[in-house]
Amino acid sequence: MKAMIKNKIFRKEQLKFMILNLIAFTLIFTIFDIIIFHQVQRTLFSKSDHELLAFKDMLIEQPFDKNRTPPPLDGRQRPNPNPRITVLKWNKAGEIMNEKEIGSLLYESYFQDYQLDEAPLDVITTTTIDDVYHFRYLLFQDPNNEEGAYTQVLISIDAEYTFVDNFEKLLLICSIIFILLSITASYLLSKRMMTPIIRSWNKQAEFVENASHELRTPLTIIQNKLELLLTTPAEKIMDKFEHIALSLSETRRLSKLTSDLLTLARADSAETELIKSSIPIDSFIKNICTPYIEIAESQDKQFWLNLNCHEQLEADEDRLHQLFVILLDNALKYTAEGDSIGVKTYNEDAKIYIEISDTGIGIKPENEKHIFDRFYREDKARSRETGGSGLGLSIAQWIVAKHGGTIAVIRGQQKGTTFQVKLPK
Repeated sequence: MKAMIKNKIFRKEQLKFMILNLIAFTLIFTIFDIIIFHQVQRTLFSKSDHELLAFKDMLIEQPFDKNRTPPPLDGRQRPNPNPRITVLKWNKAGEIMNEKEIGSLLYESYFQDYQLDEAPLDVITTTTIDDVYHFRYLLFQDPNNEEGAYTQVLISIDAEYTFVDNFEKLLLICSIIFILLSITASYLLSKRMMTPIIRSWNKQAEFVENASHELRTPLTIIQNKLELLLTTPAEKIMDKFEHIALSLSETRRLSKLTSDLLTLARADSAETELIKSSIPIDSFIKNICTPYIEIAESQDKQFWLNLNCHEQLEADEDRLHQLFVILLDNALKYTAEGDSIGVKTYNEDAKIYIEISDTGIGIKPENEKHIFDRFYREDKARSRETGGSGLGLSIAQWIVAKHGGTIAVIRGQQKGTTFQVKLPK
C-alpha cells in the first residue's frame, strides 16, 4: 500500500515537471519564432523601402541623402530604378494624371479603381490591390510638379509576400515538430529530475527506519532495566549494579547516536559552517594521538607515528579533531592484541596526505563500497558489542568533503585497513 502511494506521488511530481518543462520549451521557441519572423520580414522589406526613397530623391532632383543610400550594384549606385516600381501622379481631384506613362493595360488592370489615400504622407505604407497584388508605396508632394497634388511611388512586393508566407508555413511545421520533440525531451528530463528525488526519498526513508531501530534498542534496554529496579525497591544499589551500569552504558550510546544523527541532519541541510584556522598538521595529529597511544599500550597493541608534513592547514579544528577520533576509534575497535596502528603524514602534488593504518580484521572487498553508507556495519553483532552505530565513517566522509578533500579505504597487502585522507593545502 505504501509503495502504491509513493509511486502515485512520484508520477504526479514527474507529470508536473514534464508540464513545466514543456511550457518552458514552448515559450522559448515561440519567442524565438517571433523574433526570427519579424527580423526576416523587416530585412526583406528594407530593400524595397530603400528603392522607394532613392527613386523619390531622383524624381525631385535632389542629391542622395547619406542616411538613405540605395543598395549598391557591383560597388556602384544604381543608375536606373527598379523595374518593379510604378509612379502615379495625382491631381487635386484625386485622379491619376499619367495614365499614358504607366500604360493603358496596367492602368485598366490595377489602378482604374484605385483610390488615393492622403493620410500616409511621406510615410512608406503597404497596400493591397484586388486582394491579390501587394505593394509598398511612398506618397509625397513633388515640388517639380506644379499641376499635380501628389506623386505616389509604388513597388511590387509579391515576391517578398510569397517568401514570407512560405517562411511562415515552414516555421509552423518546425513548431509542430519542435513541440513533439519537446514532449519527448520534457518526459526524459522530468524522469531524470525525479531520479535524485527518488534516491533522496529512499535514503530518507532508510535513514528514518535505521535511526528508529538504533534508537529503539537502547531505549528498550534502559526501560527494561529501570522496570526491573522498580520491582525491587528495597534492594541496595550494590545488588543492582549490573542493571544500573548497563543502563548508563546504553544512555551514553544513545547520547552519542543522537549527536551523530544531529551532525548528519545539519550536514544534509547545509546548516553547519566551518570555522577555519591555521593548523600545524603534524603537531595537531600528535596531540590527538597521545591518549590513543596509552590506550593501545594498555591493550597490548603497537601504535606508531610517521609524521613528515611540516605544513599549515586551513581547516576547522573541531571537525578535524572529530575526523581523526572517528578513524582512530575504528582502528582500536577492529584490532586485537599484538596488532599495530599507525598514522602517517606526507606532502604530494600540493596536497596533504594523512593515512591511518591498522593490521586488524580488515574489510571484505565486496563491502568496501558500502563502508561510508549511513548505518552500514560489516559485522553488526561485533559493532553492537563495541558500541558502533554505522554513522562514524559517514560523518568522516562529510568532514573531509566539507574541507574540499577526499577519503578512501585501502586494503592491506596481508591484512588490516588503511584510511587515506587527502586535503588541499
